[in-house]
Amino acid sequence: MKAFTYTRAQAVTHAAELKRDGARLIAGGTNLLDLMKLEVETPETIVDINRLGLNTIEANEGGLRIGALVTNSACAADRRIANDYPVLARAILAGATFQLRNKATTGGNLCQRTRCFYFYNRDQPCNKRQPGSGCSALGGFNRLHAILGASEKCIATYPGDMAVALSALDAGVEVSGPDGALRTIAVRDFHRLPGDRPQEDTVLAAGDVITAVLLPRPLGGTQIYRKVRDRSSYAFALVSIACVIAMDNGRIANASLAFGGLAHKPWHDPRVNDLLRGQEPGDSLFDQVADTLLADAQGCGRNDFKVPMTRRVLKSVLRQATGDAA
Repeated sequence: MKAFTYTRAQAVTHAAELKRDGARLIAGGTNLLDLMKLEVETPETIVDINRLGLNTIEANEGGLRIGALVTNSACAADRRIANDYPVLARAILAGATFQLRNKATTGGNLCQRTRCFYFYNRDQPCNKRQPGSGCSALGGFNRLHAILGASEKCIATYPGDMAVALSALDAGVEVSGPDGALRTIAVRDFHRLPGDRPQEDTVLAAGDVITAVLLPRPLGGTQIYRKVRDRSSYAFALVSIACVIAMDNGRIANASLAFGGLAHKPWHDPRVNDLLRGQEPGDSLFDQVADTLLADAQGCGRNDFKVPMTRRVLKSVLRQATGDAA
């Protein structure tokens, strides 16, 4: 690890000013410290933001405001979240270990970086780590990699679970700039697809600091988080689905789905939700939804299995959520 300067932010605006000048913010440090140890990231200045008072969960316009420094464990254990947003609690509990969840924060979780092997290996070319050097995963070990929204520059996937559930819930990310002005970014717009700039994971500007996640009014319905992975703990998703479905007189009154493990960002396809709403559940409908979701899916060899796997998991989740046993 390279030497760095450590300082504590005195206020959100102070943190934003330092970040604008190139500093990196640290709270739990569960991802950043790993990257620093491997010298994948070598910031000159680290700014501790743990004393900024962003660690509460409060009612907000019928929903909830989750402070950026609320730990994953505290978020999942909050009774309001467990009762009204169970898909979020289940997604958080599906990630990492309880030791990491005790340290990882809401804001940091959103900003975690890919776990692509080549991104972590400084001896291999990686456009995300060093733009223009190439993507080793394209012809390499790409079992965990993207089948949707990728580019010739990068096929890495976003590794988190929490943001997938937040996407299904249509949550927002509250952000403060150096001038203290707050704005809200939809979670569905927060992460970027790789395009020609795979080194940029999110739409945050240099001086932006995440202050909270905003949950809308509870959606109700049946909420499911299904995560398929190589082992039952401490493994990233091959495919995950956050599903919120409300039924009315045998028809799907409302549906909101998001997917993890498939793309550079939590994947939300509004066509999927539109196809489901107002329809009677059944395999023919579920096949149509899967066809739409996977119409542009493309594997890169070792991850080709993700296409049929996603189809099977999606149909299973939809059957469970709608009570259809066909």
